[in-house]
Amino acid sequence: MGVLTFTEEHTSVVSPSRIFKASILDANNLIPTLLPQVIKSMEFIQGTGAPGSIKQISFAQGSNLSSLKYRIDELNEETYTYNYTVIEGDALTDKLEKITHEVKLEAAPGGGTVSKVTSTYYTKGDFTLKEEDVKAGKERVLGVYKVVEAYLLNNPDAYA
Repeated sequence: MGVLTFTEEHTSVVSPSRIFKASILDANNLIPTLLPQVIKSMEFIQGTGAPGSIKQISFAQGSNLSSLKYRIDELNEETYTYNYTVIEGDALTDKLEKITHEVKLEAAPGGGTVSKVTSTYYTKGDFTLKEEDVKAGKERVLGVYKVVEAYLLNNPDAYA
């Protein structure tokens, strides 16, 4: 098994608490509403959102993915930390065992947020994953983040 880790940072003028509430705590409601052409639904199929819960994301028709399931490993509303593991679905293909994501939102100097995301890909067998292999997935996640950010900027009282 091989392991490949990527870390990315993004900044926003929106506070960490608002981004965390919107994009993580209320994701099941907000994201399918904002992006119905991409996300058909997000729901817990086990648990209610605490660590150990399993969330299923169903993608809209026409997407190159149909669904994925992930397990919440850590959820800390005080430190704005959210860790989860993709355990099933099209994103894993037959060459990946799992993908872990560690999300940390921090207050930026002067206001706003620095979002740090570390993603670790665990490959099966001798398969070697390259950064360009995961580029499209990283761009999709960043796109969702930017849509949520735009919503929060246009609705300053939302998730305050």
